[in-house]
Amino acid sequence: MKWVGMIAGGLAALLVLMVAIGVLLPKNHVATQAATFGSQPVQLWQAMTDVAKFPSWRKDVKEVIAPPAADARAGWTEVWSHGERVPIEVREWTPPARLITRIAAPDLPFGGTWTYELTPTNAGTELRITENGQVYNPLFRFLSKFVFGHTTTMRVYLLALGKSLGEDVQVRD
Repeated sequence: MKWVGMIAGGLAALLVLMVAIGVLLPKNHVATQAATFGSQPVQLWQAMTDVAKFPSWRKDVKEVIAPPAADARAGWTEVWSHGERVPIEVREWTPPARLITRIAAPDLPFGGTWTYELTPTNAGTELRITENGQVYNPLFRFLSKFVFGHTTTMRVYLLALGKSLGEDVQVRD
């Protein structure tokens, strides 16, 4: 019984330490990831903005609730695999070169924008995603910085997008 108390106390101390470190970390961060696709910008743009098809290639998205007109420019809501609803607002729509989206849910422990920049190259198209993120909850801030990493979601997105287009892409900073 003494061991159980010691283990519980140790876990509680670890949790307090993680929160304390999280409080000291900045709420805002900027992270970026890029990949070069063989597809042309128009093809890549189509795949990125056909939100109804997200669940077929994004494992983290279980469902997409699109506006009645099914126009992604009006924004959409992603239902993530663990059930969380994340409304997405479109801030800029410049096909096929630039898209800026923002998480439009003030009650989530995180938020921010993703800027997608498509640049034609000799090999096809470079897609660079820049996240201007905020992590409000100190524990989640600690986990995001030291466990998950700020670039993980972008990396997973780029690899899944490549796979959906039949391409094996390499992700880089």
